[in-house]
Amino acid sequence: MMKKSAILLLLLFAALAAGAQPFYRKPVAPVRNVIVMIPDGTSTSVLAAARWYKFYNDPSQRTLNLDSCLCGLVGSFSSDSPIPCSAPAMSAYMTGMPQQAGNVSVYPAANPAQDIVEVESGRACQPLATLLEAAKHDRGKAAGLVVTVDFCHATPAACASHHYSRHAYPALAAQMAGHDFDVMFGGGRKQVSDAMRAYLRGSGATLIEQDAAAFRAYDGKGPVWSLFAQGNMSYDLDRNDAEQPSLAEMTAKALEVLDRHENGFFLMVEGSRVDMAAHAKDPVGVITEMLAFDKAVGVALDFARRDGRTAVVIMPDHGTSGLSFGDGAYKDYASKGLDSAYMNISKVRRTASGLEKILLKARPEQIRPLFREYTGIELTDDELALLRSSRNYTEADYMKVANSVNMVSSIARIVTSRTHFGFLSGSHTAEDVFLAAYHPEGDLPVGRNTNTEIHAYIADLLGLERPLAELTGELFAPHTEVFRGAKCSISAAEGQMPCLTVRKGRRTLRVPAYGSVAYLDGKPLKLRSAVVYIDRNDTFYLPRELGEKF
Repeated sequence: MMKKSAILLLLLFAALAAGAQPFYRKPVAPVRNVIVMIPDGTSTSVLAAARWYKFYNDPSQRTLNLDSCLCGLVGSFSSDSPIPCSAPAMSAYMTGMPQQAGNVSVYPAANPAQDIVEVESGRACQPLATLLEAAKHDRGKAAGLVVTVDFCHATPAACASHHYSRHAYPALAAQMAGHDFDVMFGGGRKQVSDAMRAYLRGSGATLIEQDAAAFRAYDGKGPVWSLFAQGNMSYDLDRNDAEQPSLAEMTAKALEVLDRHENGFFLMVEGSRVDMAAHAKDPVGVITEMLAFDKAVGVALDFARRDGRTAVVIMPDHGTSGLSFGDGAYKDYASKGLDSAYMNISKVRRTASGLEKILLKARPEQIRPLFREYTGIELTDDELALLRSSRNYTEADYMKVANSVNMVSSIARIVTSRTHFGFLSGSHTAEDVFLAAYHPEGDLPVGRNTNTEIHAYIADLLGLERPLAELTGELFAPHTEVFRGAKCSISAAEGQMPCLTVRKGRRTLRVPAYGSVAYLDGKPLKLRSAVVYIDRNDTFYLPRELGEKF
């Protein structure tokens, strides 16, 4: 166990880091459009691996698109841990407040024994306004999200929903629908309830469900949701282009739609599945997902440079698994060329997940030839026996895949054994992540910045003129304050969202949780933002102005 003095030293260091002057130049010139790009779970070593892989397979390609704007590092951490998960990491970028594991843009609970930033007691779970919400409400900008996972997964959810648990998908998804996005592209069709579907269509949004052709034909007029899979989209290496567009194509379409708005836009693009491949210890998946993300970066940078009014900020939320090249068997490394490093991995034509889908449908005698076809690997008898005995992965938590006996992990182990790649773990890592940025006037966040300092930089790009705390007070006031003196009750019918009922005289107001529509004496009343219900304190958080209308 770490000695108390060492713990105090760590806390002091982290506190100093969190409160230090940011390294970016001030003043930062505000821009019309802001694009934030997140390659989820990308360790810095992944950049080198992806760059060399790209060059090996096409010697004319020596750099990544993001190389031109690399400018520093980001210290990403939770309120009480140096290793964050995606939810608190993205929430810190969006709200300026580091949070605890699982938190989605809410105030963390105080944990005095571990807190590495100052946390006020008594504020746990209260929603915190995000930069996306501020861009919409304070700057009148359009807003969009582009991801390759469920649209309400941790990173996109942290942009525009609020809950203490990243796994509360029904609550997160409903809030995101209620935010009236101009663009929402990704996966997660199974997360769209009938009520959400009716709301989206009733609000004038186009909802495209698992129809790539309709997505490509969309003319960019009006808000649009396009969801390409029941859950996560396919890894790029496994992707069927007729069914699912690439991240780069989705980014281009999002920019086409958003650029029509006169006040500009805020767009978040996530290369979501770098992280998932890293959790599975699948080097092929990690590298190819990073390259797919980098193509999207190229699309964003090309747009920004042509436009002259757009800034792009690129950084992971955290590192995952610690990809490395050069294992103990890689002797005399200084005299070896690229073939020894990248020949075998370049022969692999499916991720471990993609190959699993093929092998699970195959007869036992087909496993060996299919494996050879998609990887170039001749299985040993022991490896064949391992695959035949591997059970399909059924854990709900994808972060455990690398450390259980399943076909994905077995495939990844076999493929990795023919390379000299390795992984530190199947979990997140405590490391600074890379930072890249483009600003039309060169106002960049250079050096090492913390996650909260990057939040401040993006706020400057948006030209926000007031602290987010003020917007939080407007959008997420507790119902006990908004309806002081009125009779309030909270109920939840089985299978339905909780509902706040407020009575005053002969008037009755019903406010369903997580949506953006209330009902005053039975008549619908559109709200400024989605309502948040937190069961831990039995409180509805809603627009303060609603009290004036009642």
